[in-house]
Amino acid sequence: MTPVVIGLSAVVVAIRDGEAVVLTVRPKGQSESGLPFGPFDPEGHRTFELALRAFVTEQTRFDLGYVEQLYTFGDKGRDAPLADMGAGAARIISVGYLALAPAALDTHTPGSQWDAWSRFFPWEDWRDGRPAAIAPIESALRAWALASEDASGQRLARARLLFALDGAPWNEERVLERYELLYEAGLAPEAARDRGEAFEADSALESAVGQSMISDHRRILATALSRLRGKLKYRPVVFELMPDAFTLSALQRAVEAIAGVPLHKQNFRRALERAELVEGLGRLETETGGRPAELHRFRREILAARPVSGLSLPLLRD
Repeated sequence: MTPVVIGLSAVVVAIRDGEAVVLTVRPKGQSESGLPFGPFDPEGHRTFELALRAFVTEQTRFDLGYVEQLYTFGDKGRDAPLADMGAGAARIISVGYLALAPAALDTHTPGSQWDAWSRFFPWEDWRDGRPAAIAPIESALRAWALASEDASGQRLARARLLFALDGAPWNEERVLERYELLYEAGLAPEAARDRGEAFEADSALESAVGQSMISDHRRILATALSRLRGKLKYRPVVFELMPDAFTLSALQRAVEAIAGVPLHKQNFRRALERAELVEGLGRLETETGGRPAELHRFRREILAARPVSGLSLPLLRD
């Protein structure tokens, strides 16, 4: 019988200096970084979540706060190269978790660090307009589509839809689909690695497709970003990334860092006021680099009083 190991992977997200960052680890002997991960021990661990919290703290000295289960990844061959989950394991089932932290505290653990999401997904950040990474990706995807015998043009249609080509609108939530298209087209370094081949690309494309990760950890990370971007709109999860007191400008920057799109300041604040999610503390933040700004807090007690939706994302172009 093929042995099966249940692995747990954590996507730990925080905001640092206005950027969305993720906690990564570099296993010994690996040239690529990955997510904190470890095996579930049915004898020693009472629950998946408790096991996850324990080994994340062990690997990074970081204590998790908000955690939710993300997805179960069980495709055969998805664990190449094998993460160190147990001697002789031939099949790894990975349960991914999304964790949100109000501060990117230093881990002080060798091999672990906070990395900007843009390092792994350069094409996902539209805050300053269309990313430069899109151009070489577009050229490579068009060449891939033309090289096929796809008479219906489905490959090119998918590329247009996902990467906002030829005037198509950008949908920030489809992070996973974009990464999987790059993998299918052989444009993700992991695709070549998993076939035992060298990844060949010119410098522009190599930079555009982002940093690879061990195993299928970049796919798990893309799943987490898709989930979090969607959840911003129907649950107030962004406040799990904020300190107890924050300015509205800092809150907007956090939302923009996660969503990867610029927001209209006045419309964002009007939406906050209508939702009654925050209240002023009557104190000023003086270290803003400009005029002092009032500090606010999240009205967490409102969660017990009534159903609460997420935040409106009024795009700047609107």
